[in-house]
Amino acid sequence: MAKYRVQNPATGEIVETFEAATDEQIEQTLEASDSAYREWRERSVQERAAAVRRVAELFEERKDELARLISVEMGKSIAESLDEVEFARSIIDYYGVHGPSLITDHEIPSTVPGKAIIEHLPVGALLGVMPWNFPYYQVARFAAPNLVLGNTIILKHADICARSALTIQEIMEEAGVPVGGYQNVFASHDQIATMIADPRVQGVSLTGSERAGAIIGEHAGRHLKKCVLELGGNDAMVVLDSDDVAGVAKAAWDFRVYNGGQVCNSNKRFIVMDEIYDEFVAELRRLAEGLEPGDQLDLGDGQYVPLSSRAAAETVHAQVQKAVAAGATLEVGGVLSEGPGAYYSPAVLTGVPRDSESYREEMFGPVATVYRVFSDEEALDLANDSPFGLGGSVFSTDEARAARIASRLDVGMTHVNTIAAEAAELPFGGVKRSGFGREMGPIGIGEFANRRLSFVAK
Repeated sequence: MAKYRVQNPATGEIVETFEAATDEQIEQTLEASDSAYREWRERSVQERAAAVRRVAELFEERKDELARLISVEMGKSIAESLDEVEFARSIIDYYGVHGPSLITDHEIPSTVPGKAIIEHLPVGALLGVMPWNFPYYQVARFAAPNLVLGNTIILKHADICARSALTIQEIMEEAGVPVGGYQNVFASHDQIATMIADPRVQGVSLTGSERAGAIIGEHAGRHLKKCVLELGGNDAMVVLDSDDVAGVAKAAWDFRVYNGGQVCNSNKRFIVMDEIYDEFVAELRRLAEGLEPGDQLDLGDGQYVPLSSRAAAETVHAQVQKAVAAGATLEVGGVLSEGPGAYYSPAVLTGVPRDSESYREEMFGPVATVYRVFSDEEALDLANDSPFGLGGSVFSTDEARAARIASRLDVGMTHVNTIAAEAAELPFGGVKRSGFGREMGPIGIGEFANRRLSFVAK
C-alpha cells in the first residue's frame, strides 16, 4: 500500500496515491525554505500579515472544496469538516490581524543606565509534523503565527491527508507567501530525522502520540532544537451536581463523539457524583442506542461516521475489549463493523478498574468512560490520577465549588461549566505526558521567536 494516499475510511477504497519524497527533494526543500526565510524575514510584518490574511480569505472562498477533501480523507462529516475549515480560517485571520501587535517591540525597566528593549524576531525554517484528526486546524495554529513572525514552514502531514496537505501549500502560495516559504513534504521517518538535524531547520512542532512525541523530542534535543509537543490527553469531565442531568449528559456525549471521538482534548473520562450517576449513565445509554453507520458525505440523523482508518477502529475495539476483560462493563455500542470500513459504534463504558492498564490508556475513538465518585476530593483525586495533563472541566450549579476543584487540576487548560473553550485567541497545550509548549492566542506566536534583548547604554 502506498504510504501517502487518500483512502476513504468508509469503504477502504484508495482514491489517490502520491510519490514519497526522494532525499534529493528533501535537500531542495531545505534549501528553498532557508532561501525563502532570508527574503521573507526582511519584509515588513504588515506585508507578511497581509499575506496571512489573504490565506484566511481563500479558506473561506474554498471552504466547500476544502471540507469535502478531509471528509473523504479521514472520515468526518461534511458539517464537521466545514466547522474545521471555519475554525482554521479564524485562527489564520486572528494572526493576520492581531499578530503584528503581539510581537511589537517593548521597553522593560532596567537598573542599568540605558534603554532595554525586548524584540520578537524570527529564527528560521521550522518543521511541522501534523496529525490526521484535524488536517487544517492543526496546520493553521502552527503555520499562521510563524509566518507572521517571519519564519518559514516545512510541513510533513499525516500520510492519509496528502491531497488536503498539497491544497494548503497551493493556497499559501496563491495568497502571497513566497515559493519555499510554506512547503509540504511527503517525507519518511528517516527524512524527518535528517531535517531536524539540518542546521537550516531551527525548530520543530509535533501534534501526535506520546510515542511520536518522544521520538521527535529526542531528535530535537540531540541537535539542540526548540520543539513544541502537543500529545495525547485523557481529559476528565467532573460533574458534581446539576439541575439538568440529561442536558449535561447530552453535552458530554456530543463532545465525546465529535470527530469520531478522535480529539486530543476530548472529555474522555466522565467523573460523576453518586447522586446523579445512574441518571447520567442512563441518558448516555439512551443517546448511544440504535445508531447506525452512515456516509460521512451525506450523514443522516442517528448515523455515525467511520474512524480515520480500519486500523484506528480495530485499535479502539481492542482497547474496549481489554477493559471489559479487566472488569469494566460495556453498557452499549462498541461494535466493530465487518469488512474494510472503519466503523466503530459509539460506546459507553463503566467500571474500569483503577488498577488496570485500561485505566491509564487514552482511547482515541467514540468511547465515553464513566466513573462514580462520592465526594469532591475523590473526584479531584481521580481526575489527577493520570499520566496526561491536557485539559479538564468541572460542572456544578455552585460555580465557586466547581472553580475550587478546577483550580487544583494538573492540566494545561481548566474549564468551569463548559467542556472546552476553544477559539483563536485562547492558548492550547498541556503538561505531564500531554507535552509542552503552547499554540494559539497571544503566547502561541512566541514559541519560535528570538525574544532578543536590545540594550542601548546612556
